[in-house]
Amino acid sequence: QVQLVESGGGLVQPGGSLRLSCAASGSIFSINAMGWYRQAPGKQRELVATITSGGRPNYADSVKGRLTISRDNAKNTVSLQMNSLKPEDTAVYFCYANLATTRYYAMDYWGKGTLVTVSS
Repeated sequence: QVQLVESGGGLVQPGGSLRLSCAASGSIFSINAMGWYRQAPGKQRELVATITSGGRPNYADSVKGRLTISRDNAKNTVSLQMNSLKPEDTAVYFCYANLATTRYYAMDYWGKGTLVTVSS
């Protein structure tokens, strides 16, 4: 019964900052990649950032230089520091993890999402 639970969403003004966090819990053998996706109203879900188990990040071009992803392998958490936010960043942000519950099999898991609204 693996769960990914996001926190940190809310309302922020353009140019402001937020920090999103996600904690994985349950019967976890190991976690491979983790990351964040987002879905704006009327649009498809898109990748924001991912990070490997070794700490290598990858960002969408639209957020590069403004958002920073990090993880704590000891705590099974991943965070997204969001700076210089723009109205177009408004979306529900979903936590993602590819993890194994046994030694031999890994699959994708998703959180339920946290809403980020950037508006003046």
